[in-house]
Amino acid sequence: MVSWEVPIGAAIAFAGGAIATGWAQSRIGAAGAGAIAERPETAGSIIILEAIPETLVILGFVVASMIILMVK
Repeated sequence: MVSWEVPIGAAIAFAGGAIATGWAQSRIGAAGAGAIAERPETAGSIIILEAIPETLVILGFVVASMIILMVK
């Protein structure tokens, strides 16, 4: 039987990455909208910059999965 610390630790690992990604994407999206309004040719770069923080959510998910699976 697993104690309550393991699921809480996994939830913190995932939630931390998700919250940080949301915050980063909100800042990048606001700046990107302004940049695209002034120079439409920057749209490709802004889309790439918007997608980069998503790796943080994936990393949080992997860490949470490792925490849960390694305890069994």
